[in-house]
Amino acid sequence: MKKVANPATFLFSRDFINLRAFILGITFALMWSSAFTSARIIVDSAPPLSALSIRFIISGLLAVLIGWILGQSLKLNRSQWKATLIFGICQNSIYLGLNFIAMQKVEAAIAAIIASTMPLIVAFLGWSLFRDKLTLISILGLTLGFLGVYLIINNRIENMDNLLGIALCVIGAISLAIATLFLKNATSGGNLWIIIGYQMIIGSLALIPFAILFEDTNITWSSSLIIAFFYTTLIPGLLATWIWFILVSEVGAIRGASFHFLNPFFGVLIAYIILGENITTSDYIGVIIISVGIIAVQFSRNVES
Repeated sequence: MKKVANPATFLFSRDFINLRAFILGITFALMWSSAFTSARIIVDSAPPLSALSIRFIISGLLAVLIGWILGQSLKLNRSQWKATLIFGICQNSIYLGLNFIAMQKVEAAIAAIIASTMPLIVAFLGWSLFRDKLTLISILGLTLGFLGVYLIINNRIENMDNLLGIALCVIGAISLAIATLFLKNATSGGNLWIIIGYQMIIGSLALIPFAILFEDTNITWSSSLIIAFFYTTLIPGLLATWIWFILVSEVGAIRGASFHFLNPFFGVLIAYIILGENITTSDYIGVIIISVGIIAVQFSRNVES
């Protein structure tokens, strides 16, 4: 068994993660968590799928333009196209599409907490689909993580509409986990900004038919809506995605996903500050349990190997 004498040293050692990746991960988690609050502002005033598809088109074209200016090739290899298609559909169309719909019914903090379980789902899918080994600490972490989610959700289920919104968030989190498992292949071969742009455009094209069929065009214009839309488009949508691709390409999907353990804390805090969403004792306890569970799952290999 490998012993870690100093936990503080271990966190910044090559055995865990380098300082640059650590800073990237913290920045990504903060940006990603803030997206739930800005999305809640958007869906309160505009049809969710229409707003999301427009956001993807803008972000996607900007990313492709940046890539072209940087001299990146518009052509992708077969492996990149496969990963880009899967990521564009699973993260953008399914995960974000379902979350935008769900946030018409659930609070931003709840959506952020459910999304934060993605590392747990990645570990579970890795075990069930790819026969990845789960240690005793990993199993304990999975159990704690899902127990924390249950504690928070059970305290907040008020009606069937609320339950439907929670179910959509759960399905979205599973889709995000699948996208993460394929993300590593997307970054091999370069053309990072082009890949980011293409997967966003793919997400937009997949959402447009559903927006046309099921949504009206009623929009309640306000300065809050405009600010939230452009913030979501440029910061969580474009910049955070770029950071996420770099992070996963450097440290892998499993270690990169470990930074999602910060999402419950950041997500609840930002929703409280900006939207004034209520935070209960069960929320505090649940967030702590989820975070401990995710940390256990992500760090178990390093501690026990």
